[in-house]
Amino acid sequence: MERVFVHHADGEALGCTAVAPAAGVPVRAERVVLMHGAGNGNRARNVPLAREFAAGGHHTLAFDFSGHGDSTGELAELSLERRYRQARSVIEEFAPAGPLVLVGFSMSGQTVADLLHHLGPRVAAIVLAAPAAYAREAWPVRFGHGFTGILRDPDSWRTSPVFPVLAGYTGPAVLLLPERDEVIPPEVTEAVEAALGTRADLITVTLPGSPHILGLWLSERPADRARVVRLVAERLDRAPGHRLDRPDPVGA
Repeated sequence: MERVFVHHADGEALGCTAVAPAAGVPVRAERVVLMHGAGNGNRARNVPLAREFAAGGHHTLAFDFSGHGDSTGELAELSLERRYRQARSVIEEFAPAGPLVLVGFSMSGQTVADLLHHLGPRVAAIVLAAPAAYAREAWPVRFGHGFTGILRDPDSWRTSPVFPVLAGYTGPAVLLLPERDEVIPPEVTEAVEAALGTRADLITVTLPGSPHILGLWLSERPADRARVVRLVAERLDRAPGHRLDRPDPVGA
């Protein structure tokens, strides 16, 4: 069952799609939140993956950050800080309690780390797809008001708070990498992988033939979507304290 709705947060109306497991499917305790990347990213790319997670028993949500998809606002007025605030508000409505799986594409790799710092033990697993990391000073800067200037320093990412947060994470982590990433410098990817390799239950998967825009790429490849969901489920099932709720009643 799918529900399209609007969530009001951070002065914006955010387009959301929630996908629930079908009647009779054993429902897992972990709710999944999918977050798209920058540029022309939007939740529509992630809805097929949301459906795949729902088929695996997860209540799942994909949403548009402001300035993207069906949401209000201008992309130039968005920032990493606003992305965090918007995602946090969406999660508070969709999943105010209980374990979470956070899935972030590209720029939302940073957003996942920001949420992980806030949500702590509620995060049961993370999936980072071609993740980005940005300088600490870039966090509050609006994208149309100086953000790009910070990125012109090729080493600016080295001050990112993403790396210590990921290095302290001890749960399941799936790192999805494109075969050819024309956006994220290889040094950033290597630093993310090294940080996750510190304590997380990490698996790194390179998807043959894929470009940076993995959300769109996965939306067209059912077998690869199923593989991602399976990898997450396998790690959740062997993690301490994993839970499985009873099936939804027929007709729910």
